[in-house]
Amino acid sequence: MRSIWKGAISFGLVTIPVKLYSATEQKDVSFHQVHREDGGRIRYKRVCTLDGEEIAYADIAKGYELATGEMVVLTDEDFEGLPLSTSRRIDVLQFAPAEQIDPIYFAKSYYLEPDAQGAKPYVLLRDALESSGQVAVVKVALRQRESLATLRVRDGVFVLETMLWPDEIRKPDFEFLDEDIDVRTQELKMAESLISTMEADFDPAEYHDTYREALQEVIEAKVAGKEVVTPPEAEEEGGPAVDLMAALRASVEAAKREREGAPAKPKRAASGKAKAKDDRAKDDSAKEEKAKEEKGQEEKAPAKRKARKSA
Repeated sequence: MRSIWKGAISFGLVTIPVKLYSATEQKDVSFHQVHREDGGRIRYKRVCTLDGEEIAYADIAKGYELATGEMVVLTDEDFEGLPLSTSRRIDVLQFAPAEQIDPIYFAKSYYLEPDAQGAKPYVLLRDALESSGQVAVVKVALRQRESLATLRVRDGVFVLETMLWPDEIRKPDFEFLDEDIDVRTQELKMAESLISTMEADFDPAEYHDTYREALQEVIEAKVAGKEVVTPPEAEEEGGPAVDLMAALRASVEAAKREREGAPAKPKRAASGKAKAKDDRAKDDSAKEEKAKEEKGQEEKAPAKRKARKSA
């Protein structure tokens, strides 16, 4: 991994120099926009909408559009006067129980590695924080943005998780929240039973990105010059069940069968090989019947000729 930022954790009078690393990466298949006919890359130019001229990157400024459509142009000098910390410090503001912080606030995760001279105070703060069962609430400036963040311990390493500000969290304003929806006690118990049946320890290794894997197979098939086979589409799920109790009961039974190892899915149709075998068996049987019929006709023919001669 390559560090993307250097700074220090400021904890009282203690300063711990650290390096910042991205803790996550997006495992996605990346594409370029290309010309369909020849595969040539599509390039874009920075063009001014007023005079149509191509603009050099050095001549580009940031603009804030007003409701009237007018544009306020901000230069580098305008940003220099803003109160954004440039001290490269991670200031510890307080400590709080982790369960008090709603996960919806978390934005991105980073690992913190101590510099050589900061290893001992790093380990000291790490062990103290881990034994306390709390997280540190901090403030940090990254990429021209000041953010709240938390410090917690994962696998012996500090994880810095940047947070959104309270006014960046949208309020769930939906009509159904104002409706008076009655839920029967039996339905609630059945739903709780379904949750209990499906309860298990979470292991992220059990899950994988099936879409990305299928897309990678399509690309590899293209490279190998093979025919691309379209995977069968999953059955579309219907709308809300009319009989909620019946749907819940069936879900509980299916979950129990799956947990016990019994087949929870309907039997598949016969495979292509099995179908071909059945067809051959039917053809052989038909041929045998036809051969018997022809043999019987041949045996009857001499008897008829003898009868005509005697007549």
